[in-house]
Amino acid sequence: MISRGIVVGQYYPVNSLVHSLDPRAKIVISMIFMVVLFVGNNFYSFAVAGTFAVLAVTLSKIPWKVLIRGLRPIVFIMLFTTALHLFLTPGPAIFQIGPLKASWPGLIQGLFIGIRLIILIVFTSLLTLTTSPIELTDGLEDILKPFSRIGVPAHEIAMMMTIALRFIPTLLEEADRIMKAQMSRGADFESGNMIQRAKSLVPLLVPLFVSAFRRADELAMAMEARCYRGGEGRTRMRQLRLSGGDYLALGLTIIMSALVIYTRIRFGPVIPRGTL
Repeated sequence: MISRGIVVGQYYPVNSLVHSLDPRAKIVISMIFMVVLFVGNNFYSFAVAGTFAVLAVTLSKIPWKVLIRGLRPIVFIMLFTTALHLFLTPGPAIFQIGPLKASWPGLIQGLFIGIRLIILIVFTSLLTLTTSPIELTDGLEDILKPFSRIGVPAHEIAMMMTIALRFIPTLLEEADRIMKAQMSRGADFESGNMIQRAKSLVPLLVPLFVSAFRRADELAMAMEARCYRGGEGRTRMRQLRLSGGDYLALGLTIIMSALVIYTRIRFGPVIPRGTL
């Protein structure tokens, strides 16, 4: 179940081609996609990356409403970033409010950043939505295993990262419950300016930290009760093996990356230098 618009860290169980991919392939593809998305510097690049993301979502059978719901937490960041570019980027004016002048280059740049954020969040959310925590831990451990020769604790790092991802939605749900409990007792989190609202959230932090430490202690006791002593000597019920589908997905990712690089070279930045 996906709870209250929180997508990162949650797993959506369904039978799909993306779910069946090797977790190592999905991690590598996600990393390549993030790098390539920031390499792209025009809307043609985003069209290529966006098409790749839409194809991945379609094959994953994840409902679009789940992914769109996951964009809600970044709406404020998108609007704030767009407003900064709109009013602080020099160029031909669209309109003016007092000393603030909105420019066309600022609008284009703001939309550019907003679209990049949307594509990034939608695609990277697929990693946790289509990969169970156990598979994610195994995949991260295998990727980090070559570094264990120089003393890097691959298993422990993979375990910590997976637990952190898994507890993101849990802690956000806990914060929501605490906030509703305090509001029922007369607490006000919605009135006043931004600074007053931030101060009103301070009483929320103490019970949230107490809850987080309690959950961490319970998790540690549960792991010790199951004789967990790290990754040394542990075996797996399912051995990871790359299949033809994994190589096909990696090949499509490489083709997408090449197209994004081509559009960057061919069409240049979204706002040509010297026009500001």
